[in-house]
Amino acid sequence: MSDLAITSLLILTLFAFLGAGVWIGLTLSGVAWIGMQLFASRPAGDAMAVTIWGSSSSWTLTALPLFVWMGEILFRTRLSQDMFRGLAPWMNALPGRLLHTNIIGCAIFAAVSGSSAATCATIGKMTLPELAKRGYPDNIVIGTLAGAGTLGLLIPPSIIMIVYGVSAEVSIAQLFIAGVFPGMMLAALFMGYVIVWALLNPDKVPPADRKTTFLEKLSESRSLIPVVLLIVAVLGSIYAGIATATEAAAVGVVGSLVLSAVQGSLTWQTFRDALLGATRLYCMIALILAGAAFLTLSMGYIGLPRHLAEWIASLGLSQFGLLVALAIFFIILGCFLDGISMVVLTMGVLLPTVQKAGIDLIWFGIFVVLVVEMAQITPPVGFNLFVLQGMTGRQLPYIARVTIPMFLLMVVAVGLIWVFPDIVTWLPRQMRATP
Repeated sequence: MSDLAITSLLILTLFAFLGAGVWIGLTLSGVAWIGMQLFASRPAGDAMAVTIWGSSSSWTLTALPLFVWMGEILFRTRLSQDMFRGLAPWMNALPGRLLHTNIIGCAIFAAVSGSSAATCATIGKMTLPELAKRGYPDNIVIGTLAGAGTLGLLIPPSIIMIVYGVSAEVSIAQLFIAGVFPGMMLAALFMGYVIVWALLNPDKVPPADRKTTFLEKLSESRSLIPVVLLIVAVLGSIYAGIATATEAAAVGVVGSLVLSAVQGSLTWQTFRDALLGATRLYCMIALILAGAAFLTLSMGYIGLPRHLAEWIASLGLSQFGLLVALAIFFIILGCFLDGISMVVLTMGVLLPTVQKAGIDLIWFGIFVVLVVEMAQITPPVGFNLFVLQGMTGRQLPYIARVTIPMFLLMVVAVGLIWVFPDIVTWLPRQMRATP
């Protein structure tokens, strides 16, 4: 069979399994097994056992369940609720007022949780009822929350950066630090949009609750201190070279447990729920990673990555043309798969082509995260859309429509890191230069 026929058969099998409701991890393993049985000489069973064990026993990957657990602890304690009280007084002076709590709240929580869905759900649980009570329009509240929730992927620590770092064999610490400026830039773009919207629609912005003095604002900001301390402990230990990403994740778990215990919101029930929630989520991710590792090996034996790389190289695309094609590819793929599945499913195939085009793998990692962020608010499988549908009761088409401005701002962000690559690469260069 030709390469095109083999590729088409495997893709059809993949979507047939997904359409039948088979778990993504099992689907990836099943397609890989079929491919090896039909088109490779190595025994599929032996290859599956070795590959799944190898992908599951990576020490670097240990950071993943720890960061997931940290996010689950914060999700179930009072730390997230205190953030609104600390942020709200400072937002009243900006056009758009408390709408900015969606964005800044997500940016802060993203720095202690590596999950987009967890960030969206936690901040949404805090801001949606408060903003609705004050009369802010649903469309702008839901739209900004959906967009800002994706910062959980970009602002470190990020689960998807860990997955990409393992797949691409690049430094996770450098990926984390590379995401700082792009994350701040995207948050600033979202806030800029809210300011412009508020200036154009002044009648839709409710008046401020009350005037607060500077001392009152400082007093309310004490609620932010625990979260800030946790961010400093986790990210500071990585950037100072004191801890690896895995060790910093352990610091984050211990820190979140200590802070929630000091606040009095850590009970046996919240501890148990957080641990079980983290276990369920990580088991799902680990199954996807194991299946994708086996699929990558299978594709390698069949020779599809090499042939795909040769085909793309034969098109003579420039770096810009290649990145545009990949962005469109990821956005389309995001209509059917979640972000982690997209990364682990495609990196084995795409990275040789990306390296051949001379694209820096750290920069490419941030590019991938930004494009995957777009997929988080792209129907029908946009995870943030599902989260908000459950929280607001609104229909999916409505939520997708009000998030379009956020999607377009992410496109702008991708354009900015292409035109000004130092937004991504400057901090990692400083980290490498530090003795």
